[in-house]
Order: sequence, then structure tokens, then C-alpha cells
Amino acid sequence: MPRSKKFRRARLIVIVLVVLLVAGVGYGGYRGVTAVRASFPEVDGSVKVAGLSAPVDVKRDANGIPQLYADTAEDLFRAQGYVQAQDRFWEMDVRRHITAGRLSEMFGDGQVDTDAFIRTMGWRQVAQKEFDTKLSPETKKYLQAYSDGVNAWLAEHPGGEKASLEYALLGVVNSGYKPEQWTPVDSVAWLKAMAWNLSGNLQEEVDRSLLAQDFGPDKIAELYPEYPYSRNGTIVKTGTVSGDTYRPADGSTPSGAAPGSATAQGAATTKALMQGLTDRIDAMPQLLGRPGQGIGSNSWVVAGSHTTTGKPLLANDPHLGPGLPSVWYQMGLHCRTASPACQFDVSGFTFAGMPGVVIGHNKDIAWGFTNLGADVTDLYLEKVTGPDTYQVDGKDVKFDLRKETIKVAGGEDRTITVRTTQTGAPLISDQSTEQQNVGRYAPNGSSAPDRGTGGYGVALQWTALSPGKTMDAVFELDRARNWDDFRSAAKDFAVPAQNLIYADAKNIGYQAPGVIPVRGKGDGSMPAPGWDSTYQWKPDPVPFTALPWSLNPSSGYIVTANQAVVDQGYKYSLTKDWEYGTRAKEITDQIEGLLKNNGKISPDDMQNLQLDNTSIMAKTLVPLLLKQQIDDPYVREAQDLLKDWNYHQDADSAAAAYYNGVWRNLLGLAFGQKFPADIRAKDNCLLVRQQDDPTKPDSSSRIVTQCGTRDPGKAQPDGGDRWTEVVRAQLDKPDSSWWTYIDSQHKEQKGLDNLLKEAMKNARQDLTSLLGKDVSTWSWGRLHKLELREQTLGTDDSSIASGVVHKLLNRGPYRLSGGSAAVDAAGWNAAAGYQVDWIPSMRMVVDLNDLDSSRWVNVGGASGHAFNDNYNDQTDLWLKGKLLTWAFTPDAVEKATKHKLVLATG
Repeated sequence: MPRSKKFRRARLIVIVLVVLLVAGVGYGGYRGVTAVRASFPEVDGSVKVAGLSAPVDVKRDANGIPQLYADTAEDLFRAQGYVQAQDRFWEMDVRRHITAGRLSEMFGDGQVDTDAFIRTMGWRQVAQKEFDTKLSPETKKYLQAYSDGVNAWLAEHPGGEKASLEYALLGVVNSGYKPEQWTPVDSVAWLKAMAWNLSGNLQEEVDRSLLAQDFGPDKIAELYPEYPYSRNGTIVKTGTVSGDTYRPADGSTPSGAAPGSATAQGAATTKALMQGLTDRIDAMPQLLGRPGQGIGSNSWVVAGSHTTTGKPLLANDPHLGPGLPSVWYQMGLHCRTASPACQFDVSGFTFAGMPGVVIGHNKDIAWGFTNLGADVTDLYLEKVTGPDTYQVDGKDVKFDLRKETIKVAGGEDRTITVRTTQTGAPLISDQSTEQQNVGRYAPNGSSAPDRGTGGYGVALQWTALSPGKTMDAVFELDRARNWDDFRSAAKDFAVPAQNLIYADAKNIGYQAPGVIPVRGKGDGSMPAPGWDSTYQWKPDPVPFTALPWSLNPSSGYIVTANQAVVDQGYKYSLTKDWEYGTRAKEITDQIEGLLKNNGKISPDDMQNLQLDNTSIMAKTLVPLLLKQQIDDPYVREAQDLLKDWNYHQDADSAAAAYYNGVWRNLLGLAFGQKFPADIRAKDNCLLVRQQDDPTKPDSSSRIVTQCGTRDPGKAQPDGGDRWTEVVRAQLDKPDSSWWTYIDSQHKEQKGLDNLLKEAMKNARQDLTSLLGKDVSTWSWGRLHKLELREQTLGTDDSSIASGVVHKLLNRGPYRLSGGSAAVDAAGWNAAAGYQVDWIPSMRMVVDLNDLDSSRWVNVGGASGHAFNDNYNDQTDLWLKGKLLTWAFTPDAVEKATKHKLVLATG
């Protein structure tokens, strides 16, 4: 539906307002500067906060990172809510509208499709059930205290007045909008967004279905090769499962009794999630980056026997989508005096809008996360037989129906009908064009009911829409004192399934947590037949006691970088779509090299390893490229850049620029040319032969231009870790049909050598157009750029934000080193271009010998206020691979304090 005239006019007003504001800031205009600074938080002095039982100290360092000191746990979390609202309330407000499917209330009809998806999946309803029925009384008390703190701040800024620049902009467009009171469910619901972005193999399941329209099972299998267990290894050596108890295979030392079973969490694993692979979801702010495979992380922990400090060292850098403000919020939460009623002394990274600390350390233990990648989502093809019925085991059964009304700022309300199967899976094809194509093309077997002219309906099951206890787990981690406490907390960590690494002064460990389904028939790699009940999930998930773990392995270190957790000998199926282990193998090799050469690993070694930007695939591919006889001196000049290249993807490297250009063109020629439009990028247009009447094989045909339909950032081949394995396997087959391509003269060519030459020629032309003729001026960073974009206002076409607004709030571009399958994982999508689309969103190194010697850095900064000194003050450090000193003990925090605010009793 076209945007209303009111919103179009208001958009112009916003542009004028911003121009005036920029002029005011740029030239010292009093009103412009005042309007911006009015939203900055008070960081010195004293303010009254209703509900506190005693004063709370808020100590901020030069980077604006707050450390909170309170006498009771409830005061601590009430203060956390107040302080986070000071820095990030606009972000928090937008996030809760995302998770509730209420963006249209803020931004108008451009967000209706996004809201419809969220409402279909019922994120908010599940969060409410979680709060009502699953969480402990103590957790509910902390969540309520946090909400009270947010609302105490909101009482000082009624209606968002002077709350942030964004509210001023929104007010011009939507003057009737007023922020509501914060609730505990607003905090819990954010876990659904986090889980969605880390939801495993849903993208692979969708893509395999769409590929089936053009390729048979053997060809699809070549595009999804088996995990290279022998080359890249697993996180832990696969142990045994006796009954439902996992026993590690190598050197792990048991410590106390194993935590109890998680069956109470797992009784309901048959809810579902919207998929993020539809064109409808593009308008949604990508606060955690694009979901699915490729979004990974690095973490590793080294035992004290192998470190220069004599105590364990732990490193972590989660890979998420870039944006401003940063997805992470750094802070410390400290009870002044430890007691049974106040057990928190913790510091680390959390999310604005959520109490507690998600990743970090307390006074006794440290922990980190990477995405386990477990297959916790399944698509189901449904034979829809009527408006409210579908078929199961040959009989018609009724959908559960509910209506959702979406309120639209500046427009009319919209009402949608949500159809849900008896297993609790919403019919997402009702809202998604791409899922309708899945219903048309997905393989269905010989005994399937007729597909019909419109295809099957597509429903989706997802563990995150069963109420769980993850919020309990966050508080349990924050106050854990040892390995047993850590495992007990992990037991409650339902979604998203993560690799948890652990360290205390004497031990290192690993635990795989999460609700992971046990399937009937099928393996989750392709859509399952919903009309056959034998494909439904079993009532109970994999028992927690059967999930892999390791304590003090004989190797003396543990590496998790989204590789396979265990090999195929493990009793349960966790997924068939692991990341392929390139980063994990490189980290492991580097650790082994350091131990061999130096004997010990230092904190500096841990930090430097996070910056390893080596292209492992280049070590295989470059020798083949250099063997090619290139006659054209113009192309040969670029080829020569690869001679003596060290495979490092430094921002100033011309060789890295050319290699990645060749890699992108290789993928496009070998695979992109052959893929259906549903998977190709929108600007990827090919000449194809099309029959006039597809139902008649002998009908006449003609050549037409066919463009891709997918958002470029989600298109294939994306060039990530999987594609290194696909290409590696095909390099051994120089006559593979994948090496057949159409050249620039629209002629068919065959063979690996010819394709490599064509890729090198095309890359020379591409980089000349982008970087100029003189190869000596080329650099990877000129191609591989990062722009930190304000995410909450959406894109120019889907929100109130105009280009000029984004220029006001965005930062960059920055020239980056690294690459998609490198340890320094500055990811880019080869089907879209060279722009960076996911990054190490933060970095940390924890020193268990001296917690005050630990180090951390965030992308962006602590503040969500665009012109605050701490809005983007850490990015330059992050770009250079530097880390900030991470003060923790009271004396160290006091020494680092630049601003002190006392939250007084109201």
C-alpha cells in the first residue's frame, strides 16, 4: 500500500529539521547544540530514583562504561534499568516494538509486513507465558526491579521528551506517539530476537528446497558437502552416551554430580518461528545481523599450565551484524557486600533492555559464547484443504485460528488471520512469498497428496516458541562460583543453543546447552511432510545430561568457532549443517604453534590471535591461479600481485583485493549463473531460455532476461565457509559440470582452467572500475568497507528516516582487514559485493590470574546518543585491534572512574 500523504509530507519536514540541526551543530548554533545535548544522561551528582532501599553508586570511566554498586540485588537491577534507559532507551523502545510486532505504531505502514510476521509467530505471547509459568520467583523479582528502574527514568522524560534525538525526529512524523511503561515481558521477549538470529540451519533448509526446482539430490549434495571431520576436527572428542548420560572421551575430570535433567523445559518443543529469508523481513532492523549459517563467533580457553600467567586465559568475539548503537552494552554489577541476599559481583557484556550480564566474568569464573548451530527449526509442507483445515494421516484437521490487529501510525489498522497447526506451528506461507515458492518446489516424495495449483502451505516449528528458562540461566551464570554452578545454569539455557566455554582459577571447560529436538522420521535438512505424523518431533528434546561437555581436557585448551561439536558417532543428531571449521582449525593450529615455539601463551597472544586475517582457501586456490598462462598483459599484471602473497587479508593489501575479486567471480561463474532466480541477488540478471508454454515440453522458446529476486545480502553463493568446501571438492574434478559457464561473449565454455582464467579477467575488469587502472593503488580496504548504520530507524524506504537522517546518525565507512572465513571475521557476501555485513561485534580476553588485567572492547560505544562522546569512541580502537583495560575490583574501578552519579532513594 502506498505511504500516506501525511507521512510523505512529514518525511520532508524531518529532512528540513535535520538540515537545520546539522547547521546548528556544525556552526555552534545554540539551539541545535542544546537540542542534541538535552538528551544526554546525568553522569555526576545525585538523582532520586523511586523504589531504592539505599543509595546506588554509578561509576563511569572515560568511555562511559558504568559500574554499579548497591546493597541489595533488587536495588542493583533497579539501578541497571535506570542507567541503561539513560544511555539507550530509544533502542530499547524500538526493540520491544520489534518483538511485539508493533513497529507500525511507531513508523507507519512500511512496517506492517514485518509486524505480521512477528504476530504470526507470537513472540510476545511466548515471552508472557515464559514469565507467567517458567521463570523462578527470584528472576521475576529482578525483572520487575529492572522495569521499575527503567520507568523511574521514563517518569523524568514523559512521552520521550528530551529522551533522544530520535524521539524529536519521530515526533515530527508521529506526534501522537508516547512511550509506554516498561514491563518484565519486554525484557524477556528480546531473547526471542536473539534466538531467531542464531537459529541454525533454516536458511539451508529453505535454499535446498528452492534449488530442488533446478537440481537433483546429487547436485544439491555437492552444494552442501559433508563436514570435514578428519581435517578440521570437533570441539570435543566424541564421548559416549550411556542411558541419557554423556561421558567425555578424553581427559575430562568429573567434578561433583551432574546437574539434573532438563526435561521440565523440554516437554513443549513444538512451537514455531518466522523465517528471516523472505523479502518481507528486510524492512525489520537487523539488530543482530542476518540470521542463519555464516553468523558465527570465536572463543577459546587455555589452561593455566599453558599460559604465562599460570592461570587460564579466555577469549571471545561473537560475530554479529554491524550497527549503531552497538548490540552490546558493557557494564559491571556489584553488591557492596556479598551476602545470600546479594550475590552479584559480575562484569561483562549485556543487551540494553535486559537485566544481568550475558557474557563476561564474575569474581570466580569467566565464560564465553559461540553459536552451536543446532538444528532447532523445521519446515513442514502442509496440504491445506480449506480455509481452516489441513490434512494429517489422510484426515482433515482444523487449524487453530486467531486474529491479530496491527495498529498503524498515520494509517488504517490491519487485521491478519494466523493459522496454526495442531503441533503449534504457524503457517508462515500465509505471509511469505518465498515460503510460497518453497511450497511449490520442495521435494515431496511419491506418496504425497496433490500439491495443487498454489503449492503446499509451509509451517515452521522452532524450539524458541516453547516457554523456557533462559532468563533464569542469565542470573545463575552471573553468580556461579564453580563448574557445578556453571553447568546448573547451562541446564536452564534453553535458546539459543550455544557453545559455552568456562574458566576458573584452576579449571577450563565446555558445555553444550539448549533445547534440541529429537525427530521422528527425517533429518531436518529438507521440508518434512506435515501430512504424515511420523515426521513430527518427539515430545521430549535431547536430555541435558546427554549433551556433550568437557572439563580439563588433556590438550590443555578448548576452541569453539562454530565447528562440529562431536563426530557422527554421537548418539543424537544435533545438526547436519555445521559451519565447516576453517576458523576453528586456524585457531587450533595457531595455539599449537605458540605452545610449540614459546611453550606458553600470553594475554597478548590471545589478543593477537583474534586479529588473524589469513585466507585459508587462498592457500589452495592461489597456486592454481598462478599456474594459468595469461596472454593478456592487462590481466597478467593483476595475476602478478598474487606472487609471494602471504595470504593475509590486510586492509592495505592489493593482493588480497585481487584474490577476493577472483573468488567472487569464480563463484558467480561456477554457481551463480546456474542458480534459480529465487536464490540470486536482485541485480544478478541472466539471459535464459524460456518456454512459451512450460506445460508442453515441445513448445517454442525464446531468450529472455531473468533477474534474481532475493535481497543481495541474503543471496547465494555468499562465499562463506561452506563455499570453501564446495569449491575445494570440485577442484579435484577439472571437468565437473560446475566449471561450465557462459563467458562475456555469451558463449558456453567448459573446464576448470578456462573458468579460472575468466574469473581472473573479470576480476581485473571489476577492480579497475572500482579502484582504478593502477594496481599499485589497489587495496582490500578500499573494497571491503564497514559502515556503522543506525539500525532502529530502518532503511530509507521502510521508515521515517531519510538519507540525510542516516548521514547524521551513521558512522564510517571504515576500511577493514579480514574476511568471511578468517579468524578476524569481517564477513561479506560475494553475491552482493564487498561491503562488510558482519563483524566481531566485541572482543574480550579474560585473565583469571588478575581480573583487572583483563581486556575488552566494543564496536561503537556505551551511549546511544548520536553526538555523545561515548557514541562511537571505541570503534577506532576496535579497528586497530586494541583492547581497553577492564577494571573490575573496587580499587581498580575507583581509579578508572571519571564520573560518579549517586542514585538516591526517592
